[in-house]
Parts: sequence; C-alpha cells; structure tokens
Amino acid sequence: MSKNNDIPGSKEKIAPQTRPHPWHGIAPQASTGDGYINAFIEMVPSDTVKYELDKETGFLKIDRPQKFSNNVPTLYGFIPRTFCGSSIGNRASESTGRKDIKGDKDPLDICVLTESHINHGDLVLTARPIGGFRMIDSGEADDKIVAVLKDDPIYGGFKDIKECPPAVIARIRHYFLTYKTIPGGKEDSVVCTIDEVYGREEAQNIIELSCQDYRDQFC
Repeated sequence: MSKNNDIPGSKEKIAPQTRPHPWHGIAPQASTGDGYINAFIEMVPSDTVKYELDKETGFLKIDRPQKFSNNVPTLYGFIPRTFCGSSIGNRASESTGRKDIKGDKDPLDICVLTESHINHGDLVLTARPIGGFRMIDSGEADDKIVAVLKDDPIYGGFKDIKECPPAVIARIRHYFLTYKTIPGGKEDSVVCTIDEVYGREEAQNIIELSCQDYRDQFC
C-alpha cells in the first residue's frame, strides 16, 4: 500500500476522504428549496432486520432481526440535524391534552412514499413533507413525518396527506401501532398510540420545532 495517501505511480498526494455524519453533517433543508428536505434512509420495505443509525459513528447497525411479518411499509429514516426534545414534547402535550410528554431524544423520523423499488438504505434523498402521525411511545413524543420522494411519478405531486389513498395511511398507521406487539402477548402491553394524523402545515411546524431542539441540544 502506498504511504502518505500517494496515488500509485504518481508523486501527487490526496487528502483522506471522509463521509459526513448522516445526523450531524447534512443540512435538513434540500438545496432545491420549495419546501423539500433531505432524508437519510435507514430501512426499506424488503429489509428483514431492523437497521438504525449508530449515533457515535454514523454507520448503520443491526438493531434486531424482524421476528414477525411486520416489515416497514415505506422508506424509513430521519431528517438530519433534528432532535425530539422539549419543544416536540411540549407540542405533543399541547395537542393531545396529556401532561409531561417528553421528546424521545432521537432525530425526527420520516416515512417516504415512492413507487420506485429501492433495495437498500444508507442513502440520502430529497422529499417533500405532506403530513405526519403524532405518535406517543411509552409517554414520549415519537412523531413520524410522512413525505413523498421528489419527482416520484405516483406520489411526487402530492402536497398534503389528505391526497394519499386511505389504504396507504392505514397501512403505515397499522405498522407503527403493531411493530412492537408480540403475537400471543397481552394487548395491554402495547405502549404506542397515534393520537392524530396531521397535514402539511403541522408537519412543517414539527420539523421546525425539531430543528430548534437540535440547535438547543448541540449548538
């Protein structure tokens, strides 16, 4: 191996290549503007194990095998430089009437709708938020933003979640309400609830609040 990053057969030296951290090194707003954002995708519908970001290294890691037939129904990941802290928790308390809801201290999750078959995660894409789910998981706010892939031939023109076929929304909702349920287990052991399906305006508000939580936490 050549020393000092020399190009083989050349006296020229090159700087070592580094990859931006998916959470901290990518802007949340896409360069295209017009309300588009960047999303880092961790999982795709064909995945048979649950991947999630290793926060320290920025690499994907295996969280656990998918033990049951409840694969994620969309591209799934998070919006860079977001954090679900006190602002997200307070908004959930305000909206639901529940007291003392906290943010889950993770990046803001996102589900991206597309007709295209994308066979792996660990990628960044451009999407337009159209709504979201106000999910409460064990007393913590765990919102799921719903977005559409930019220029997607089926979903790309959608501006608000109300334009989505009800079956699509029902499928996403069912996944998040059941993905922690163990078949044969007690129904009262389920700790996730979805208190509201909201539209584009509230989705944008949640993104802005999570960006503020990120700045408060890390900047």
